[in-house]
Amino acid sequence: MKRLKVMTVFGTRPEAIKMAPLALELSRRPELEAVCCVTAQHREMLDSVLDIFGLKPDYDLNVMEPRQTLSTIAAKCLNGMDGVLEQARPDLVLVHGDTSTTFAGALAAFYHKIPVGHVEAGLRTYDKWSPYPEEINRKLVGAIADLHFCPTVANRDNLARENITKGVFLTGNTVIDALQTTIVKDFAFRSDILNDLDYVNRQVILITCHRRENYGQPMVNIMTALRRVADAFPEAELVYPVHLSPVVQEAAHKYLDNHPRIHLTSPLDVREMHNLMARCHLVMTDSGGLQEEAPALGKPVLVLRKETERPEAVAAGTVRLAGVEEEVIFQMASRLLSDRAEYDKMAHAANPYGDGHACRRIADAIIWHFGRRETPPEEFGNIPI
Repeated sequence: MKRLKVMTVFGTRPEAIKMAPLALELSRRPELEAVCCVTAQHREMLDSVLDIFGLKPDYDLNVMEPRQTLSTIAAKCLNGMDGVLEQARPDLVLVHGDTSTTFAGALAAFYHKIPVGHVEAGLRTYDKWSPYPEEINRKLVGAIADLHFCPTVANRDNLARENITKGVFLTGNTVIDALQTTIVKDFAFRSDILNDLDYVNRQVILITCHRRENYGQPMVNIMTALRRVADAFPEAELVYPVHLSPVVQEAAHKYLDNHPRIHLTSPLDVREMHNLMARCHLVMTDSGGLQEEAPALGKPVLVLRKETERPEAVAAGTVRLAGVEEEVIFQMASRLLSDRAEYDKMAHAANPYGDGHACRRIADAIIWHFGRRETPPEEFGNIPI
């Protein structure tokens, strides 16, 4: 019987971290022919992830350009996917999450009448402007997709409220699978600063802040709060791998430069980020992925946003919404740095996002959906919130 051709499509570093282990799992299945297409919406940060996982794309659209806009990304991805799909003719296209690549990849597959599978389906804030443009991207992909791979019960329930009930699978999040291959006990960082930090006796705080909806005054508030934290807690060491966005670079250096315990570094590759996360004391972030990864490592997370599409971790107690107001951020960070009982309450809460077998479940679901397997895949044993 002819193998099913399954194409994974992704273009950013966060997508690559979560899709690389899935692409590798698909390539191990005898029933499947795995094909990988990258758009390179992010170029350097994408390539580092591909190298780490040993994944070589079959197609590379190389769409990235200086100061690219959402429109140019989507248009170039959509045009580039035309030729790829004509040539490869996959039986299924898999996209991930909520980027411009995700939406354009799903739309291109729809135009070619190719079924679409959505990995990390069902996340919602119900505010189309936050996160921007991700909330609309994932809702549009949800309308296109034939298969929906939900990390959690809450994600599945979100789809059900939109009358999406067919082809829905509860899998856990593939990022937990990725952590199993990237974290090493005696890991050596490329940076002497990171190698020399005292992770045992100091309160190392990992920072990320880059989302578009935080541009402007919210980012000023966040940066000011971070500097206040460093000033107020002499045991704190803040590590901020600064995103390559010129807007983020300008804000970070304007407000955080020239402090002896604030370390602004270049972006870290996925192994460095995961190993830094495993060693740090606390995570403060506006990233989506870190809200899932850090709880798996027992690290409390303060989310530097007004809302989150990952309410499971808030309900579980591993994540708290700090918002984008300076005083609130400072007070919430201060409490976790000064109150050990409060810190332990978050650090020891159960991670709701996965058990490291999401990729296996997704591969099983695809094979079952196409009639090449008799039994449906097992579901991730999550508890509804």
